[in-house]
Amino acid sequence: MSKIECSHCHLDFDEEVMIKEEERYFSEESSAPQTAVRYFCCKGCQGVFHLLRDSGLESFYDKLGDKKLSAPTHTLDESAAFDSETFYGQFVTKNSEGFYEVSLIIEGLHCAACVWLNEKALHRLEGVIEAHINFTNNKAKIIWADHIVKLSSIIDMIRAIGYNAYPYDPSAQEAKANSQRKAYYLRIVVALFAAMNIMWIAIAQYAGYFSGMTQEMKTILNVAEWILATPVLFYSGWGFFKGAYFGLKNKIVSMDMLVATGALLTYLYSIYITLMQEGEAYFDSVAMIITFVLLGKFLEVLSKKSVADTMDAIAKHVPNEVTLMHEGESERRSVYEVKVGDIIEIKPGEKAAIDGEVMQGEGFFDESSLSGESHPIYKKEGEKIISGTICIDALFHYRATKDFSHSTLSKLVSMLESAMRKKPRIEMAANQISQYFSTVILLVALATFFVWWLWPHSFDRAFMVGISVIVIACPCALALATPVATLIGLNLGGKRGILFKEAAQLETMAKTQMLILDKTGTITQGRPEVVNSTLFKELDKALLLALCSSSLHPIAQAVVAHLKHEEPSLRPLALHTSKQLPSRGIAAVHEGRKILGGNAEFMKENGITVEVKTHLSLFFFAIDEELVGYFELKDRPKEGIKELLSFCEESGIEVLMLTGDHQESARFIAEEVGIKNYRAELSPQQKADIVASHGEKVRVMVGDGVNDILALASANIGIAMGSGSDIAIEVSDVVLLNDSLKSLKEAFVISRRTYRLVKQNLAISLLYNALTIPLAMAGYVIPLIAAVSMSFSSLLVVGNSIRIKWKWNR
Repeated sequence: MSKIECSHCHLDFDEEVMIKEEERYFSEESSAPQTAVRYFCCKGCQGVFHLLRDSGLESFYDKLGDKKLSAPTHTLDESAAFDSETFYGQFVTKNSEGFYEVSLIIEGLHCAACVWLNEKALHRLEGVIEAHINFTNNKAKIIWADHIVKLSSIIDMIRAIGYNAYPYDPSAQEAKANSQRKAYYLRIVVALFAAMNIMWIAIAQYAGYFSGMTQEMKTILNVAEWILATPVLFYSGWGFFKGAYFGLKNKIVSMDMLVATGALLTYLYSIYITLMQEGEAYFDSVAMIITFVLLGKFLEVLSKKSVADTMDAIAKHVPNEVTLMHEGESERRSVYEVKVGDIIEIKPGEKAAIDGEVMQGEGFFDESSLSGESHPIYKKEGEKIISGTICIDALFHYRATKDFSHSTLSKLVSMLESAMRKKPRIEMAANQISQYFSTVILLVALATFFVWWLWPHSFDRAFMVGISVIVIACPCALALATPVATLIGLNLGGKRGILFKEAAQLETMAKTQMLILDKTGTITQGRPEVVNSTLFKELDKALLLALCSSSLHPIAQAVVAHLKHEEPSLRPLALHTSKQLPSRGIAAVHEGRKILGGNAEFMKENGITVEVKTHLSLFFFAIDEELVGYFELKDRPKEGIKELLSFCEESGIEVLMLTGDHQESARFIAEEVGIKNYRAELSPQQKADIVASHGEKVRVMVGDGVNDILALASANIGIAMGSGSDIAIEVSDVVLLNDSLKSLKEAFVISRRTYRLVKQNLAISLLYNALTIPLAMAGYVIPLIAAVSMSFSSLLVVGNSIRIKWKWNR
């Protein structure tokens, strides 16, 4: 078998394992088309080859010549380990479309340009479907087609452009963060020690400037400063040089480039002054630029970590094991091994990891971590247990109704992670500005240098003014303006049981002009009670129980509760078929008889004449197109509805109620709570059409049932109540875990405050640069003050974002 050389790394491999690529081109020597044949050993080499060529860096191969790139010898994890079954089992999931997903931490991200570079490089890899990176916590979500590209190739691509990636593991994250902080501490200590000593020397020099000092003594002091400034620049400031190098390599001008350029040029100029023994050296400015920017970055990292800790705390405290019961014996098993139907034992003090239904036991559960409900909730046989809640005072046996990945707590974590990765439009606009910001600043600094040099004819003065312009400009504040405020908003919502599935929804919801509410289960409690029943002929209660038990609609379940209350021993009959028609009713067949149950509109559609003379909700029951009777039900409005409507009125938000219930019932509820606009007797499609008809407005639709999913999907923002149907929760954009209208109002408040903070942060960043850059160009700012100002602007943005937490907790 012949060996073929890889076109990128130049290593030799068997031809049968190589990726062959052909490209047609025209050369100057011949008018006929030529064919270039290339071979690659892996998708990583192929991707890096095209990335270098497309970026105009193909001269890399001329410099490489006949040399071979050695196979990776990372002290990092070997990339092949990322393809192992063990790794896939622990960190990789397969989505419903058959693609694979992984969450990674990307090391070495300094600014929005770093994020842009990584996302661009990953999207160029064939087989990568999606790559989103959150700058606030450096977490990336990558979706790829495993049959086209392997995860190891994706890792190799990240490493090839100068970064590193490792799997996100909440339990190991704290240890990793502590290790990184220690490295930061050491670099800061070195910088502070040297900077303080340089300042003592600088004081002596400034004193000598006024009282007189020989050139020989000045040179000795300059050399001492040179010695002290060197470790500050090249050890403490190494991260800036590394970031600048990889930025240049990939044609990106980042904040690291500004810091590294300003400090290095000042350092080199000061060496020249020291050796030539004339003029003023600025080693003190070198040390201060690195020290203050490094301190600012460290405080920024701590601030970003504090606002990201909420989600990590949730993820870190997800139980890893549960106690399974089998034939009277208990056994500890991984949460991933639990299947629907398994019996789980939970003891007092333990947290539920899996959603389920109580089979045995009575007692209280603490649901405050999910719903914000401060009082313990009493649970008994037949009631639901939600994962993430804590058993307080009793032993329970419950049946798993979902597996771990689909349980509430697991979905909460995944939704929060997904929300933080999706960027709002305003953030994407800010990132686009920051991509070009640093390049413009370097050009402005260069122009400033030449203007000052040509007019006062002072190279020394022109040089320091140019350095000040480079150092004072801060793209970081612009890059941080949106993600930090957004992350705080998401976490604040998460703590109150409000789950935004995407960060972009905070921006959209803040602009809401119209709120559309479903009636049953949204405005009302969704727990109607039968207050009266009218029968026209003898009723087979077991048949009616069977019909109503086949539906999860609150009215059907209220009839079930009423029948069981009257006859606790009643058991449902077996239906041959059963079909639910959203916003209408239920149709079933039993022993050849056609059974119908539902509202008046549903009866009329089936040729059954009914009269409605009450404001109460009605449930009609018919057999073989003959009306048997009906039930009158009353539902009470939820607490907080009037406060929500008052907020909407103050905020200029139009409110509309939609319902499938009859006109009288809709009118009564609308008048009781104070809603002026409402529509009744609507089918799911009619609800969706009404929502869509207001397309000129930013619309928020709130619902909880299957009959609401079309309307939820038609709105700009669909909000589902946590007790609603799984499909309604799935298609919605925001989920209210505690079903409270107070939470709906809080969702509006959080989104509006977050969006307001984002705009304030952008204004701070733009105003800072608009004021300070002209001052630096005019020569009013020295490099030392420029470094302090640059760090201060980033901290100001982070501090302003954290204000939302303080205001909320007052």
